[in-house]
Amino acid sequence: MPRDLHPRLLRGFVATAETLHFGRAAERLHTAQQALSRDVRTLEGLLGDALFTRTTRSVELTPAGRRLLPRARRLLALHDEILAEAATGAGAAARPLLLDLNSDVNGPDLAADRVLERARAAWPEGELLARFHGGLAAAAAELLAHRLDASFGRFAGLPALVRGQLVQLPVRLERVSVMMADTHPLADRAALRLSDLVGHPVDVCVGNPATTEWADLGTRLLREHGLTAAAPYAPPVGVDETARYLVRHGDPMLTTVGGPRMPGTVNVPLVEPVPLTLVSLVHRPGERHPGLRALAAAADELGAAEGWLRRPPGSWLPAADAALLPPG
Repeated sequence: MPRDLHPRLLRGFVATAETLHFGRAAERLHTAQQALSRDVRTLEGLLGDALFTRTTRSVELTPAGRRLLPRARRLLALHDEILAEAATGAGAAARPLLLDLNSDVNGPDLAADRVLERARAAWPEGELLARFHGGLAAAAAELLAHRLDASFGRFAGLPALVRGQLVQLPVRLERVSVMMADTHPLADRAALRLSDLVGHPVDVCVGNPATTEWADLGTRLLREHGLTAAAPYAPPVGVDETARYLVRHGDPMLTTVGGPRMPGTVNVPLVEPVPLTLVSLVHRPGERHPGLRALAAAADELGAAEGWLRRPPGSWLPAADAALLPPG
């Protein structure tokens, strides 16, 4: 007698694997925690393997769970794609997808910009509209209010309550750097060891409520390496204002290696260790917009071709971010 694998069971497994919390996963799926636990047990019985290690304090994926997670995501994506096409017709025009890039300045090698470019080429009949809220914290509020469809950013830095209502696809590990005025005493270095920043307060945008996920990363990085955060200032917007801000305040600003190039500034990579941030594609659960599928496919293609999720040796990444990486 053949066994059927209901998508509901896989959806419950994926939500639990992404949150590592049965209560938050149940909230995401709008179901009872008891029903979700029952579905996970049913799936484990069908597959003949435990998928989670449960204690009174934590939930962790077993090796079998880590192997299943990427395949379950692919199967659910195909399932949702089939249903979406059946509902709208494969060639039907879709409404524009509203996407937040988290920056009003394009960078030469930022994941969001490159994924958007590839997705637009692959889905020319559709419309992907870019918006700029300046940070995932701000974009997440717009996502939950259904005023935005997708965003890029550091998912692990969002509050747990917010993460529990959204889903993420890991896209790229981006190298962290500092941007500073070209007159700064450290501006002539090809790279900076973290220890070189001792005595130089670093701006990690703690004064910007739109980028609290980035401030969280920067605060962790500085604290773990004995460095000092600069005093919070009102955040600048745009190329000219950011360049002026860096000259006026003088503090290096934490950014990414592929970020924008601005007149009168330099972008210097950090090393020993190499700090990383995990950029994810973030959206509401159950979103079936064909533009989102185009973005996810573009991220997968670029990531596979260029090793975007391959963590280099000698790197630093918060444990919460590392937990979101696919196994292997």
